[in-house]
Amino acid sequence: MTRTADASTSSGKQMLSEQIYLHLRDAIMRGEYAPGAALKPQDLAKEQGVSLAVVREALVRVVGDGLADRLHNRGFAVPAFSDRRWQEIAEARRTIEPAMLRMSIERGDIEWEARVRAAHHRLARTPPFVPGEGEFYTDEWAEAHRVFHRTLLEACGNPFLLETFDRMWTASELARRWSGQRNPDRDGAVEHRRLEATALARDAAAAADTLIHHLTLTAAGLSHPAPQA
Repeated sequence: MTRTADASTSSGKQMLSEQIYLHLRDAIMRGEYAPGAALKPQDLAKEQGVSLAVVREALVRVVGDGLADRLHNRGFAVPAFSDRRWQEIAEARRTIEPAMLRMSIERGDIEWEARVRAAHHRLARTPPFVPGEGEFYTDEWAEAHRVFHRTLLEACGNPFLLETFDRMWTASELARRWSGQRNPDRDGAVEHRRLEATALARDAAAAADTLIHHLTLTAAGLSHPAPQA
């Protein structure tokens, strides 16, 4: 096999792996795999019509995103509701993000205020769910939600803290979607309006308390039994 053929084969494998990775990531986010469900490489390879090596490479990336676990001698699985990691992530966020918000309120200028207002407007005007497409947040709403929370904190001016926020946000995305599905009566819009209002009023204590409450409710949604239909 020539070097060109080798490169072509490698590129084709990478493209397939990327497609399978995106498929698995989206399927887990949409709730197509239940918490704790096994992700069997052999079954996935047959279902998607690709090689086992392609599926395993994609699964390793999904594990890296925190959307699956690699089990010793037992393959791969979606994390469970009861997984301690969700409460640990929530604890870390409740410790770090309120401090960042206080710094942001202290250091933010008028341009930051305008960005916060714009980010909240986008979030408020983006439907979190699409009728007939399930009870999980849409990708559009999830991105607007991320931008709003990050904009609140970005005036802290510390790139290391913001990088930490980015990692924690990614790690908690699946828990956030599960919590929303298990708490359909929660009024997140009211919580976000209060976050915007207290931040723009430069009331650091109230804003930090509101953020802690907001993060606590998300974690509590996974530690309490889901309401019965």
